[in-house]
Amino acid sequence: MKRSNLVQEGEGWETISSDRHFANAHVEVVIDQVRTPSRAEPRSWTVVHRKGAVIIAPMTRDGKIVLIRQERIPIRAAIWEMPSGQIDSGVTGDTDRGHRAWKAIEEVALRELREEAGYELGSDGELIALGYYFSSPGFTDERGYFFLARPVAPCPVYVRDESESILDCRPFSTAEIRRKIAENEIRDANTLSLWARLWACDLLSR
Repeated sequence: MKRSNLVQEGEGWETISSDRHFANAHVEVVIDQVRTPSRAEPRSWTVVHRKGAVIIAPMTRDGKIVLIRQERIPIRAAIWEMPSGQIDSGVTGDTDRGHRAWKAIEEVALRELREEAGYELGSDGELIALGYYFSSPGFTDERGYFFLARPVAPCPVYVRDESESILDCRPFSTAEIRRKIAENEIRDANTLSLWARLWACDLLSR
């Protein structure tokens, strides 16, 4: 998990030093001394490096979006959200360059769609890349890659991974999801951000 794989420097950005304070298979916590384009003196900043992720909007043939209800330990709650998952180590090296890198990320998206939601692309289905976003750039370089999968259908044979804390999975209409967002039932950044991207790209049923 190297910073240089996720964030490109240049145009006045310079890392003077980087001291690691913690690392495991999922995150690395460092204190960076960074010179920015607007400041000659380096600034000290605690940064969490984290693998990239995929977030998938599975759309059924009738325009509904499949959501999962998953227990999230950090917030001590189960919430409705779009399927998502971390990208395996080694896949994120050149995510903005090269056909092979993008194919690898697409494969992760399709795998998470099957494993978390129990859905797959239909025979005439397509996986549409919708760019990426930074989940919380004030402290982490994690980026999430957005995908629309349409149309999707339930997998003929599906056994949910026991390591996942997924309690429910079902398709919702656009109106139902809008209500859930308005009433704060949907409140995770991944789902809200992908919903905004779908809406801006006019990819949702009206």
